[in-house]
Amino acid sequence: MTNKKLEDMDNQIETVRKQLNELAKEKALSDPKVVETSQLLDLLLNEYERLKNKDL
Repeated sequence: MTNKKLEDMDNQIETVRKQLNELAKEKALSDPKVVETSQLLDLLLNEYERLKNKDL
């Protein structure tokens, strides 16, 4: 995996993190959209760590 791939994922993680923060300000934390976005962020973070550790 290249550094470019990790960099792209990092950018995607930041975008989703910002979306989640905005949603959490507007909606209840139990709102389906907040939960869905949180789960997406978890998946991205797990994949990022997996790819990063694979390159070590």
